[in-house]
Amino acid sequence: MTMKHLILILPILLFSCGNPQSGKVEQNVQKTVDAPIFNPDSAYLYVKKQVDFGPRVPNTAAHKACAAYLANELRRFGAEVTEQHAVLKAYDGTILNSVNIIGTFNSEKTTRILLAAHWDSRPFADNDHDVNNHKKPVLGANDGASGVGVLLEMARLINENLPEVGVDIIFFDAEDYGQPEIPNSWCLGSQYWAKNPHKPNYHARYGILLDMVGASGASFKKDKISMIYAPHVVTKVWTKAQSLGYASLFRNEEGGYITDDHLYINELAGIPCIDIIDFDDGFFEYWHTVNDDMKNIDKNTLKAVGQTILEIIYNER
Repeated sequence: MTMKHLILILPILLFSCGNPQSGKVEQNVQKTVDAPIFNPDSAYLYVKKQVDFGPRVPNTAAHKACAAYLANELRRFGAEVTEQHAVLKAYDGTILNSVNIIGTFNSEKTTRILLAAHWDSRPFADNDHDVNNHKKPVLGANDGASGVGVLLEMARLINENLPEVGVDIIFFDAEDYGQPEIPNSWCLGSQYWAKNPHKPNYHARYGILLDMVGASGASFKKDKISMIYAPHVVTKVWTKAQSLGYASLFRNEEGGYITDDHLYINELAGIPCIDIIDFDDGFFEYWHTVNDDMKNIDKNTLKAVGQTILEIIYNER
């Protein structure tokens, strides 16, 4: 028999071995796992609870009270909690007493997924139409609290049914104390964490950052930072969201460059991280205004984001 004939015959032999009548053949096919059902009513209440504290601006009583609440909720959901306190300097020299709050699930797992959102709110409503409001703090229902609310609901569900991988939820502080014209003045909490991770040599397979994920009619485009550092994660998340029927929110379009916590997770921590953020030629209508309150929060948007991420996490191995 010549080699040519052998090559032609081999596929037939292999096919015959796979015939059900000739015995079973093991197949390494990963089945899709049913993820827990995300409860948007629960997530909405977690957003509201944060807003009820008032603006969560560093160095305020509301900030301190909300930090305790977030840490206690993660503990209540069975997470190992690390409160990473740091004294940070803002662009204007203000000293910010900040705390990154980290909840760890399945700490023994080496394969880990990082989920994050910022929990502070902006100290001044400098995008408000009324200049008299420019020095007032922002409630930050969508810009901050929405992402945290989604992750708290996910933490509750993870506690009830652990996934196969480790999950780390990080609430970053001091994200919103920057100025557009000053480089690296934003995202101070994530910059600190990326240089000083909560565990030595910490690494995650990838990260997903949530920012402004609660407004009605949200538009989540694929921002350029995410596409530069983690295009495979973008594809994973957007494909899943669209398969779940959320294509109107997770749009198959590229957006612009957005400085957010994911930039420093990528550049300083070396973890491929994407941003799910409402941005379509500008942020949502009440961004950095005194009107970023609970009227902006749409349970359907919270559901779309939360369910998508759950489906991703529970099908990781």
